[in-house]
Amino acid sequence: MIMDKAKILERCNNLTRNTLMETLNIEYVDLGNDFLIAKMPVNERVHQPMGLLHGGASVALAESVGSAASMIFVDIDKYEVRGIEISANHIKSKREGFVCAKASLIHKGSKLHLWEIRITDENNQLISLCKLTNMILPK
Repeated sequence: MIMDKAKILERCNNLTRNTLMETLNIEYVDLGNDFLIAKMPVNERVHQPMGLLHGGASVALAESVGSAASMIFVDIDKYEVRGIEISANHIKSKREGFVCAKASLIHKGSKLHLWEIRITDENNQLISLCKLTNMILPK
């Protein structure tokens, strides 16, 4: 990696100001050579009317962490990242606590990145399983 872990996480978290990620309290917390992890609290801000984690909030978390992960692997002065497809399977419901989304790289091409995003709770129970395809475009 070009920069150290702390600087990359700080850069990712600074990019969330005044965005949906800030509204949902998404925080980037860990990364490695082929993954990025973000954390989001589960509370009334991300509930659907039945008091459960909204599937849309889970998908927003997944796309946020997968897109940020792609940004880590490209020169953002030369390239832009665009999510072009996302799919999600919601496995288990969640009412409170937090969830973590780990974006793991499946394919890193020059024009497309493919990510698997596993959303788990604090007990490492699988909540949602997502797949995200990002297109890498020259600026």
